[in-house]
Formats: sequence, structure tokens, C-alpha cells
Amino acid sequence: MAVSTPAVAAPASPPRLAHRTGLMLVVIAIAQLMVILDATIVNVALPSMQTSLGFSTENLSWVVNAYTLAFGGLLLLGGRVGDLLGRRPAFIGGILLFTLGSLLGGLAQNSGWLLGMRVVQGAGAAIVVPTVLSLIATGFPTERERNRAFAVFAGVSGAGGAIGLVAGGLLTEWVSWRWVLLVNVPIGVALCLAAPLFIGKSPRSEGRFDFGGAITSTGGVALLVYGFIHASESGWREATTIGSFVGAVVLLTAFVLIESRTSQPIIPLRLFASRNRSGIYALGVAMMGSLIGMFFFLTLFFQNVLAYSPLKTGLAFLPLSVSIIIVSGVMMQLIPKIGQRLPLVAGTVLITAALLWLSAISADSAYLSDLLGPMLLYGFGAGMVFMPMTMVGVSGVEMRDTGAASGLLNATQQMGGSLSLAVIITVYGAATSDATGDAAHVLAKGASAGFLVAAAITIVALACVVLLVRPVAEDAAAGMMPGADAGTEAEPGLSADGSASAPAAEKPK
Repeated sequence: MAVSTPAVAAPASPPRLAHRTGLMLVVIAIAQLMVILDATIVNVALPSMQTSLGFSTENLSWVVNAYTLAFGGLLLLGGRVGDLLGRRPAFIGGILLFTLGSLLGGLAQNSGWLLGMRVVQGAGAAIVVPTVLSLIATGFPTERERNRAFAVFAGVSGAGGAIGLVAGGLLTEWVSWRWVLLVNVPIGVALCLAAPLFIGKSPRSEGRFDFGGAITSTGGVALLVYGFIHASESGWREATTIGSFVGAVVLLTAFVLIESRTSQPIIPLRLFASRNRSGIYALGVAMMGSLIGMFFFLTLFFQNVLAYSPLKTGLAFLPLSVSIIIVSGVMMQLIPKIGQRLPLVAGTVLITAALLWLSAISADSAYLSDLLGPMLLYGFGAGMVFMPMTMVGVSGVEMRDTGAASGLLNATQQMGGSLSLAVIITVYGAATSDATGDAAHVLAKGASAGFLVAAAITIVALACVVLLVRPVAEDAAAGMMPGADAGTEAEPGLSADGSASAPAAEKPK
């Protein structure tokens, strides 16, 4: 973050304007919380969805993947919506799309219906998240107000995962799994009504949408994920499995060609030329995949083996979420002193150790003696990694690429996480195909194999970090923003995925 030089204090906002920006902050914070909650609130409800709609264990992962694939695949495109159409229309449109998906998903009568609406939710979230941060970066007139808005945004994002787990448990246990989706409807309607009152109009910029890049990238990764999951049920030589992989190769090849030839690519391919960023992208894939996989398997284990209620399951995950939040706060203070590489390496080592520990899971495993320890260890590692991973992923790029770099980091995590989960689920299917014993032993055997594969993926990511990532220590110490030259203050900015750069320091009048 750019450091302000001593300057005359900026005049305070008029009371009426301050009141308006305060209400706008409430609106956009609620919107961000709703979207973040949806990434975790369904996890606790997965067993209930499986029973109600007849999902197999392998296909149940699509309840998570359908959302993350649409969210990650359309995130960069969604960041352009607010620029080209105006931020207020983009905000309202994204909320409406998310709310519609929530309503129809909560009314789903079969698995295909539910998965389709999860895609709609993900598309809405891909518009809302970057628009929310764009509103923060441009809608608050003073540095103090912007910093407060960013702090609220960070707090909501950090706490949203933990709140989602508990809220999902409460709604599933006391009402129905359908309300983990339907709860978004009244909130979404209220946000759409409030937005015109408290969010001002913004100018539209010139440009165009890279629909070809968005469609081919999202479709290619989706087919790749489907191929892995289908192979776990029907075999690698089955026609649909082979067709999925062939289609994925065709679409991803088309994506590379489109991005190399278009004047306004959704992902500038030059971003992959950096060793630092390439290593960080590999780490992001491993991190998100292992985290989603852990939530997936432990949710099933808690409820199907330990007989936890949905609410107790949500509470069981709280130590993990809280440890991530606490350690992330500590890292915020330590990174300027110790640099970025040490926490990246040490955190990935802890994550790998936690996954190896979890691979010892069995039908006789207990929460306090066998599961709480590795969950806390994973939380410590993830908390060490998250901040430096983001800093390195968006540093050292030209100013014109800062938004794309940050957006690519987030999109890589979402889509790569889905792909990692698909690989883990494929291994789960292979491990349980000839398993004997009761359901608890079968689930534990498959989960153990899944955790081993997740550990193998993080080991590969660790090697990438050790061999490729060499962050510039001076940049970390100075808190420089991506794309800023030494001694140059960063302008308030926004990434295409919604990761904002720090606001500019206030200038002397």
C-alpha cells in the first residue's frame, strides 16, 4: 500500500454525503456477505441434498463445482460488465441473477435442476464481486472513507466463510436444506430496491466483452472436470469420458488462440511469462482444491459417520475458519519484516502435513483426538499463505495488467480448485469401487485416498513455490502496489475479479 506523505488533511465529507456513503457501504457489504456465504453455506447441507435429490457421492461434488466453475470462469468477464454498462446497473443485474438462481435452486425437484441454478448463482456472483470493489474504489471521496470501506469488505470476506457454515447448519437442521438457497431471496430483493437510492451512477467506458475467451475457458475446464468425475463412475475408456477430455482439449486450445489474437483479451497470456506468478497459480490451485476437498469429505464424515447434526457440523468447522482469520491477521504485521517467501513455503509445508495427517482417517476416528489437530494445522498453514500468495500474484506487472493479474489469480483458484476436487473425487471413486464393509468404512477409505492425493497436489505446488517464486523483498517491505515504480504512489484501482488495489494517498492541497 502506498504510504502517504505528510499533507494537509483532506476536508471531511459533508454530513449528507457521509450519510449517503455510509448507507452505500451497508448495501455493498451485505451483497458481498451474501455471495461469500454461498460458497460455504451449502457444504453443511450436502448430505441432506444427496438424500433429497438422489445424488451419488461423486456427483454430489457438482453442487460445489457448478458454482465455483461459473464464478471463476466468468469472473474476468464480470469485471468488464460494470466498466462497460455502468456499476449500478451491473450491481443490480448481478444481484437479480444471483437471487433468481437462489429462488429456483431452492425449489429444485431433481439434481439437474439444482446444478443448473448453481451455475446461475455463480454467474451472478461473478458480476457482483468485482462491481462491489469497484464501487468501493470509486465511490468514497476521501482516503479515510476508502480505507474504512476496504476494512469492512475484508472483514466481511474473512468472516463470511465461518458464518456460512453455522448458518447452513442452522437452516438445514431447523428448517430445510432448501433454505440455504432461499434465504438469499429476501436479501437480494432488498438490495435491488436499496441500490438505486444509495448507489450513484457511474460513467461507462469504451471497449467490448471477450465472450469467446470466457466461453472457451469455462467450457474447457468444465469438460475436464466432468471427464474426471465421469471416469470415476464409468471408467476411463467409456465414450463419454473420452469425449469430455477431447472436447476440453479443443476448447482450451481455442481459448489460447482467441487470447493470442484478440486486442482486448480476457486473460493476457503474457502474465504467464513470470516465474513468480506461475508458481503462485500452481499454489492457488492446490490451496483451493485441498480446502474444498477437506470441507467436502469432512462434512460427509461428520454427518454420516459421527452422526453430527448439520448445526454441529457447522460448529465443528469453526476452529479451522477462526485459525485462518487469526493467522492471516498476524501475517499482515509480519510480512513487511520477514518477506513473502518464508510464509509461502512454511504455510504450504503445514498444509501438506495436515492433509497427510487427515489421510489416516478411519471409521473409528474421533473429532477431538483425530480431526481437530489436522484441521487447526491446515488453518495455520492457510493463514500463512493467503496474503503473500495474493501479493506475489499481482506484483511486478505493468499498470495496464494489474486488474487482469489479480483477476487471473482468483479465477485460477476457483477453476483450478474445481479441477483438483474432480481429481480427488476420481481417486475416491476408484478407492471405494471394490471396498467392503459398512458405509462408514467405505467412506473413510475413500476419504483417506482423497486426502493423500490432495497432499500430493500440494507437494507439487510446494516444489513450484521453492523453485519458481522469488519475490522482491524490497517490494514487500515497502508495501508497493503492483505495477507501481519505486517512489510512485498507487492510484485507486480495481482488479477484474474484484481485488482492489490500495487507494491513492491523499495529495497536499
